[in-house]
Amino acid sequence: MTVGFVLGGGGVRGAVEIGMLKALFEAEVRPDLIVGTSIGAINGAAVAADPSQEVVERLADVWASPAASAVYGDSWLRQMQRLATSRIHLNDPAPLRTLIADMVGGTTTFADLRVPLAVCAASIEGAAERWFDSGPVVEAVLASASVPAALPPTLIDGEHFVDGGIVNSIPLGEAIARGATEVYVLQVGRIEEPLTAPTKPSEVARVAFEISRRHRFARELSQVPEGVDVHVLPYGGPQPDDASLASYRKMDATHARIAAAYEASAAYLALKGDA
Repeated sequence: MTVGFVLGGGGVRGAVEIGMLKALFEAEVRPDLIVGTSIGAINGAAVAADPSQEVVERLADVWASPAASAVYGDSWLRQMQRLATSRIHLNDPAPLRTLIADMVGGTTTFADLRVPLAVCAASIEGAAERWFDSGPVVEAVLASASVPAALPPTLIDGEHFVDGGIVNSIPLGEAIARGATEVYVLQVGRIEEPLTAPTKPSEVARVAFEISRRHRFARELSQVPEGVDVHVLPYGGPQPDDASLASYRKMDATHARIAAAYEASAAYLALKGDA
């Protein structure tokens, strides 16, 4: 059996993955490989570097730290000044690059990691997904988490990359293609929340993006081959400010997400163990 962890994208809601990780490690479930997208690439890289219970505490501390707040922490005026200068993005990528480097080591390569890791980014020139599983970790993870407009594209070997969630938000199929036979999907909850037709202009783009985000995972889940078991861990329900970047600065909200996901996932794993 090859255990794969799939860590999906989802911005600030990615804190729920920490609760899921805590439940998995307590149930003595350890990954043989990890695939991640966007915030899932950040969390996944930390686990690949240190696949133990200790990484859960480190991630929880990082998520509620000033370093996390700094990722999107500029004032509105400073963001507008940067947009006027760059014409394409609001925030400086340096705080996110530093946060990733602090978690995995600034010079760490994929070969240095204790668990094989692959992270997804979207290539602008290639108009396609690109999987990074060799070379420097920090830049690959930064590429996977480069949210368009919020951050600039990440340049790697002459090619520009943006957030992997655009092309593969929950990369179940990639984990299976890489040999996982027991797959645990750590997702931020959107696939559990029903979509309804938009009723006002502000909802149109959100609904369209959610369809784009979810449809591939739904297809891949329906096509899981025989002999592969997939466990989609529950996220514990919505929390206040789920859609707000400002919640990075709210320690109570972060801990609430982690706790809810932990309780729901621990209950799921307990039932699985009793089955």
